[in-house]
Amino acid sequence: MQSVVLPRGNKVRAAILRDDSGSLVIEDVNIDKPDRNEVLIQTVASGLCHSDLHFIDGSWSILAEYPMLLGHEAAGIVQATGEDVVGIDVGDHVITCLSIFCGHCDRCLTGHSYICSQRQEVSVRPADQKPRITDADGAAINQFTGLGSFGQEMLVHQNAVVRISPDMPLDRAALIGCGVTTGVGAVFRSAEVKPGSTVAVIGCGGVGISTIQGAHLAGARQIIAVDLEEQKLEWATQLGATHTVNPSDGDPVAQVLELTGGGVDYSFEAIGLKQTAEQAFGMIRAGGLATVMGMIPPGVNLEIPGTALFLEAKRLQGSIMGSNNFKVDMPHLCDLYLGGRLKLDEMVSRTITLDEINDGFDAMKNGEVVRAVIDFGT
Repeated sequence: MQSVVLPRGNKVRAAILRDDSGSLVIEDVNIDKPDRNEVLIQTVASGLCHSDLHFIDGSWSILAEYPMLLGHEAAGIVQATGEDVVGIDVGDHVITCLSIFCGHCDRCLTGHSYICSQRQEVSVRPADQKPRITDADGAAINQFTGLGSFGQEMLVHQNAVVRISPDMPLDRAALIGCGVTTGVGAVFRSAEVKPGSTVAVIGCGGVGISTIQGAHLAGARQIIAVDLEEQKLEWATQLGATHTVNPSDGDPVAQVLELTGGGVDYSFEAIGLKQTAEQAFGMIRAGGLATVMGMIPPGVNLEIPGTALFLEAKRLQGSIMGSNNFKVDMPHLCDLYLGGRLKLDEMVSRTITLDEINDGFDAMKNGEVVRAVIDFGT
């Protein structure tokens, strides 16, 4: 274990969400030195995720803590470590993960660390300590999901970091930090898709495309991609979908039922809307499982036919971050990429600078990208 003491007040550039105006502001912030159990990381790359956009566009503003340093899908290089950091050294290449865990609550101890009940105690410093990040006036900047990767450096708890092979390109590793882990994990861990099964995926952005790749890796014989954007359906076909459905051509549930002769074994919703979540349930056959990964806004309730639960044994479940064990899963996903089985190069539609971040989110809203990635070296 190696520790480097840096001067307090390391100044870096970052994209801050100050309010619900719909855009981020680039400004200088101060990052403290690592305290006990903390790791300071040079951010090399960060993907733009729809979860960030939900806060930028205000749909999840009820949970916003302004000012916020957004960003959570990132990879970088360790610059310094605090006391008691184990298994992470200066110079290591790492991925950060929003599934920060305490390691001692009942959820962690029963193998469900992705829904740790005490994550708050490791996501932020105690109130009586100096904040990890402050603005030019000394006011605290809140780290989104305990990370905050839209800045040149990150200061996070060691339970939010996993070391990866230095052979893994960091601009591709960043995608594994959220979207890929969420999609592939939903297939293997949340739904446990069986070989030879049928799958439908609603929404072909970064998470949906990753889900399609996961279904392909799991050996699904029929993978139906559902999206309104023809370009996204084309990308989905290139990355594993066997069939496509565009709701512009008619009821997507009816189209899926016709393609499969009665419904799929597994459906996945990767948008976060009441309508599409209900459609995911409508697409499954008797005994099928619908998994909702999208961030349905607070206060929105789903309506499903109760008789389908009893008479047809249909199931509906949620999935957060692919039910991951990220300390194990993320290095494995890197190995799949390095072995040519997981396609990440094809998912990066645009590489941008930090100053272009608002343009990157506009491209996401317009359906122009699977993933835009910030390269902090440009």
